[in-house]
Amino acid sequence: MRWCWLVAVLAATLAHGQAAPAATAPLAVQINDDRLTLAVTHVPQIYLYGTIDADAPDRIGALIRSNRIPAGSDIYLDSPGGDLKAGAALGRLFRQGRMTTHLGVPRRPSRAPAMPREAACQGACALAYAGGLYRWAPTGNDRFAVQAPGDAAQIAGARDELAAYLWQMGLDPLLFGITARTPRDYTGWLDGDQLLATGIANNGYLPPAAQYELVSGAPLLTLRQNAREGERRITLLCKPDGLTLTAYYTLAPERAQRIANRADRSYIEIDGQPTLQGQRERIHAVDQSLVISRPLPLAQLDPLSSARSMGAWLSDKGGAVRYGFTMYLDAVRNSLRDYRSHCEQLGRALPTS
Repeated sequence: MRWCWLVAVLAATLAHGQAAPAATAPLAVQINDDRLTLAVTHVPQIYLYGTIDADAPDRIGALIRSNRIPAGSDIYLDSPGGDLKAGAALGRLFRQGRMTTHLGVPRRPSRAPAMPREAACQGACALAYAGGLYRWAPTGNDRFAVQAPGDAAQIAGARDELAAYLWQMGLDPLLFGITARTPRDYTGWLDGDQLLATGIANNGYLPPAAQYELVSGAPLLTLRQNAREGERRITLLCKPDGLTLTAYYTLAPERAQRIANRADRSYIEIDGQPTLQGQRERIHAVDQSLVISRPLPLAQLDPLSSARSMGAWLSDKGGAVRYGFTMYLDAVRNSLRDYRSHCEQLGRALPTS
């Protein structure tokens, strides 16, 4: 599916290419770590803008080592490209510091002239963006491209190195045009939905992982997903009388209890559709987690194992505000199918009356 999508994007982009922005000054840095910024975002906001020059990783690395750019910072990128190896080196720095990458333009000083408010990130910038542990898809008029005109010659001389970097970041080099067959002047402009569909962007959460074990002879499947705001966890416990689905949404302890106190209703979502709704007495906070638990008949195993997503949500009165998460299940599909088989075997082993 991904390969077909990429071919379609290549064809459309080559037919409707866009001109590259004019060259800008070498990569500059704006660090926003004032009290108001930290009160709202909790981490510094770092803006990197301009052409990614060969010395950029040394300058940014020095700021990281001095803690001017601390681990976990938000990195906002606005660059027409530049040195591809430098872009990959910046990405490695971001991943080492568990930083989050976005597109965005720096704040304008009060007396500075007006400047464009749309960010663009392409070529070497796209490689730097790939280094973010969490990568937010662009919104509004911000633009992202996997390769800019003129970069193909650089890629030809460093293809293996750049491909190895992208594999280390968990991304397929083909999605970034790192191939011998990529046209020299190819530019692949991708929108936010396309970035999310390919995994180039993850909007703050990593793919889930599955763990299977037996608890007192009962099959237990645990799905865990690390997200920037905390861990998400769904457990499925299979017993002869049915399933128990329990969702854990990890937050700061005070916030978890505060939300539990305000919530009026909780429910599970399967493929975006609310189901298994419960009243307030089913909502509680345990340590740092909001916990929602539901019994399910064994007949629910088949739709659960084939679902594209599961979610757990709480809402206030009227449903105007809700809290929770959605977990996309493609990465754990085989584990879900194996778990269904184990539960079905348990059901068949029961004596009939």
